[in-house]
Amino acid sequence: MLQLRPNCECCDRDLPPDAKDARICTYECTFCADCVAHVLSNVCPNCGGGFMPRPIRPAKAHRPGVGRQHHPASTERVHSRYSREEMAAFAAALADVPPQQR
Repeated sequence: MLQLRPNCECCDRDLPPDAKDARICTYECTFCADCVAHVLSNVCPNCGGGFMPRPIRPAKAHRPGVGRQHHPASTERVHSRYSREEMAAFAAALADVPPQQR
């Protein structure tokens, strides 16, 4: 199950569980759409993969035992160990390679 991390790992912008602009990679690294487009060029600075919109977990249980009331979003903020400049440089080196070929 996705952790639904509460913030962008680059700019620390809040990304609540229902954020339409949250993006994740296959390892659940979480960034806002603005950083993915303008800093990272769709390259995860941690794994080199691409990003997809993060799914929105339903707020209420439409079936027993599911939804955010049973599986709440994480409250632990995550920050990249790389500086914004290091992230941008890493992304620039891979930006011209399609995600499926990285």
